[in-house]
Amino acid sequence: MIETAPEIDRLDRRRQSIVESARVLFVEQGFERTTLGHIVDRAGGSLATIYKLFGNKEGLLDAVVFDQAGSGESLIHEIAAADAPPAETLRRIAAKLHQRLLDPSEVALVRIVIARSIEDPTFARRFFETTAMCTRQALERIFVAWSEAGIAMEGEPEMLADIFLGLIISDLQTEAISHGVAGKPSQERLELRTEFFLKGSGLLG
Repeated sequence: MIETAPEIDRLDRRRQSIVESARVLFVEQGFERTTLGHIVDRAGGSLATIYKLFGNKEGLLDAVVFDQAGSGESLIHEIAAADAPPAETLRRIAAKLHQRLLDPSEVALVRIVIARSIEDPTFARRFFETTAMCTRQALERIFVAWSEAGIAMEGEPEMLADIFLGLIISDLQTEAISHGVAGKPSQERLELRTEFFLKGSGLLG
């Protein structure tokens, strides 16, 4: 039977409600301890709807992770479009990416991904390709553009993109694994790292 526009709209709203409820419960209770019944109790609806929309709990986890997971690609493009000097551009990218990736909801999502990746390498690969790989490629394109414009820098664009992204990703990984034991990443520390990178890459200006 072909679904009408109102039915499709209703299912979309129901899907959004289920995904949001599942995200909250997965973060609060963990993926393994959360049942589909818990999610139905919170979101409303029925188990039949969850099976129809997602197939099973693993399919729902996919929706939770990949609906929220986003690379920093659009953020990087937006900042680079301002055409500021390289040093200022990289300072802005570092600050904005750090703010996004260290958001508690993002850290919680990464914890879920780490746990799930042990059992499902394909899931881990998809997450990496959707997030870190796209972000690194966007950074690399910026370094390539600067190089082609005659801006001097120490190192190849690919290497510089890897190192620069690592300044930020390392804090996300540490926070996800340590649950704050290693201390909260500070803006001051990020700024010091960024300036160190700018000096080493020859882009301080």
